[in-house]
Amino acid sequence: MNISIKSLPLLMLCSIVILACNTKPVSVEKKNIRVIKGLYSYGPEIKSFTDCEEGNEYWVADSAKTLELAYNNFNFEKPYEPVYIEVECHIIKSDSLIIAADFDSTMVVTKLLKITKEIPDGPCN
Repeated sequence: MNISIKSLPLLMLCSIVILACNTKPVSVEKKNIRVIKGLYSYGPEIKSFTDCEEGNEYWVADSAKTLELAYNNFNFEKPYEPVYIEVECHIIKSDSLIIAADFDSTMVVTKLLKITKEIPDGPCN
């Protein structure tokens, strides 16, 4: 009987730890994911995006690792040719120590939905 009473606090502590480890918190990045459409330009020094609807300009970080590859597959003769893209992304404050500091915000691409050389009529054109 004495042994079970002494081990009760240890058992409760282990239960709390196990329950705490099983919860899956939603990260801030996951909550702020949004679909954004606009013009993307890529070259040796600049990766930029202009939101067609709001006109905001962003530095681009390609966490999906598919955007730059898809852009390069167009085989443009010159860098920085704009293409129309639709992506899932979240926006963060730009790092002030790198070239992205020229942009207020960085668009972190999590999924490429569409990329085309044909820029649609409307605010993007």
